[in-house]
Amino acid sequence: MNAEVPHVTLRRYNRDEFDILRPTLSELYAEVYADRLSDPFFSMERFQERLEGHISRPGWEAVVGYDGSEPIGYAYGSPLPERTRWWAGMLTPLPEEETDETGGRRTLALFELMVRAPWRKTGSAQRIHEELLAGRSEERVTLLVEPTHPKVQKLYENWGYENVGDQRPFPDAPVYATMLRRLTGDSPRP
Repeated sequence: MNAEVPHVTLRRYNRDEFDILRPTLSELYAEVYADRLSDPFFSMERFQERLEGHISRPGWEAVVGYDGSEPIGYAYGSPLPERTRWWAGMLTPLPEEETDETGGRRTLALFELMVRAPWRKTGSAQRIHEELLAGRSEERVTLLVEPTHPKVQKLYENWGYENVGDQRPFPDAPVYATMLRRLTGDSPRP
């Protein structure tokens, strides 16, 4: 693949289109996480459980990148609800003013962002990411990244995120770096 992939098109989906999108999300997840599917936390069953929880939230959206008709990657997220568990797993608690959610207007949780191997390092991940954020009304976006992937964490920092601490969102989950980015309209350009 070249450094640029101008023929990748992006399509936005909402909750009403989830039934037609589910197979694509599942197939891409299985491919990207193929070497980790035997880990119970990363298994297809747990992915489906998390996906069901995520899709049930108001404001859920996904962006899928396509090379022709072939899906190459996706991102999806939804606003954090007022009584979210998102911040509860922080290993060092954050100040309340950082974790107080307003029920949809404050923080977008980016639950998944993945790109298939042939399209990595082409700018496709950032294009998909920025398209998901485009037009959102939230003040900020948060995501989790495994600290064992410092290149990925550095990439997110280059996109305007900062690490606000580590968390373990579920008892059997790995520890994740919690990243936060303000949404000011001055997004990095792909």
